[in-house]
Parts: sequence; C-alpha cells; structure tokens
Amino acid sequence: MDYPFAKQSLGDRSFTVVNYFFLCFMALIVLYPLIYILSASFSDSDAVISGRVWLWPVEPNVEGYKAIFKNGMIGTGFLNSLLYTAAGTAINVALTVLAAYPLSRHDFVGRTPLLFVFLFTMMFTGGLIPTYLLVQDLGLMDTRWALLLPTAMSVWNMIITRTYFQTTLPREMLEAAHLDGCSDFKYLWKIVIPLSGPILAVITLFYAVGHWNQYFNALLYLKSRDLLPLQIVLREILVQNQLDLSMLTDVEEAAKREGLRELLKYSLIVVSSAPMLLIYPFVQKFFVKGIMIGSIKG
Repeated sequence: MDYPFAKQSLGDRSFTVVNYFFLCFMALIVLYPLIYILSASFSDSDAVISGRVWLWPVEPNVEGYKAIFKNGMIGTGFLNSLLYTAAGTAINVALTVLAAYPLSRHDFVGRTPLLFVFLFTMMFTGGLIPTYLLVQDLGLMDTRWALLLPTAMSVWNMIITRTYFQTTLPREMLEAAHLDGCSDFKYLWKIVIPLSGPILAVITLFYAVGHWNQYFNALLYLKSRDLLPLQIVLREILVQNQLDLSMLTDVEEAAKREGLRELLKYSLIVVSSAPMLLIYPFVQKFFVKGIMIGSIKG
C-alpha cells in the first residue's frame, strides 16, 4: 500500500481487514499441526494418549527424545540419512553443473541433439521393473550406491541451471577470460561457480530435501537394516507400528511402553524434520532469485 490505512476508502479498508484475517487464519491452519507435534513430543506420554495436549506441552519432559537416542535402529537410520543426503547432494550438484555448463555454451558442438537426449529421458522412462533389473544387473542391490546412482541427476534441475548460466553470464566474460589464457575448466571453477551462488543454493536444497525424504528406493533396493535411512524407520513406527521396545531399557510397565510408543511418533517426526528446517534459512535468501532467474527456459 502506498497510502496510510486511515486514508483508504471503506471498501479498501474492509478488503484489507478481511485479507489479513484470511491470511492469519490460513497461517494458523498450517502452523497448528506443527506446534501440536512439537508440543506432544515434549509432553508426558499419558497426556498425549489421553488427549490433554492441545497447544502447550503438558508435564514437559524429554523422555521421547531420550528413547530415540537409546534406540540403535533410529540412530543408525539418522546417520544413514545424513550420509545419503550429503553424498547424494554432492554427486547431484556436481553432475548437474558439469552437464548444464557445456549445454549453455553456444560454441559447444552438438548441444542441441544432446539436450534433446536429456529431454527425452525426462519425458519417457523405462519404468519401475526395468529400472529395478538394471540396478540388480549392475550389482548395486543392498548397497549404498543403490540410493545414490539411480538418482544422480535431475534433468529438470539441469535445465534450470543451464538457463541460469545463459541468462546471467555474458559471452564477453568468457572471451575476456580466454584472452587472459584461462582454460574452460578454470573458467568454470573460478568464475562460473562463484557467480552462480543463487541457483546452486536452490538446486542443493532441492536435491538435499529429495535425498532426506527418500524411502521408496530404499524399500526396493535395500535389505540390510544397517543401511536403511531414517524415513524407513519412521515408516515402520508410524505406518506399520513396529518398534522393538525391548531395546528401551527405561520402560518398565506395559502401559508406559504403549505410551512411549505413541510419544516416539511425535519425537521422531521432529527429529526427522529438524535438519531440513535448519538448512532452509541459510538458502532462503537465494531461493527466490535463483528460481526466478532460472525459470525462463531457453
């Protein structure tokens, strides 16, 4: 608004009030489940089961989080997810940049047919069974590589990155670098990557969230429990309601075990969501700029 609220007409003031009320109502709908889960994770198990938790923690404690860190299955899954996210994101970003940069160069011979090949794989895939057979024939079954190599690069993210390179980096910069004796690889490493912080932050966030939330490929390709990511553990607790409570030494009574089982659901949701929520504020300032610049397809 370019003018004060008091100087607006009655219709404009009414619209502003209704608009703010609607936005606050929608924000409340979005935030309340998150607040409830956080409060329930810090509440007493009896209060959670009896439904006494509404907004604030009831009889606050950290029993659920203590049980999580005492459960080896959850700890192993958390570490596995961190490993898959870090390694997978590094592979994704490296391959995306190495594919996007040559395709953004107008002097790259054969870039149009090669780009068509990438687009073809984006529109047509072999399907679930051929992909499974390929992973099996490559000897990747029940290995960490099964979660890293089949999703090594997103064509969509590559196209966005390529467009960012084309629209942001002028040709004159490359010509000046070549006149100074700069090689293509050095130009990419010293100039292109430092100037591409926004789009790199965006695709890093996309890839990291995808790897952190990945569970379907783990269901298909992994059998060893020491390789399972956290999302599989979360699925077993939330969906299949499976948890070996004998591993939790602080639980003495059956009723308390059942209450702890319910409490673990909320605590585990918080633990599994926290890493991505902590990362987002650091890349948020690049998010809008990277998306808007890279969204113009060329």
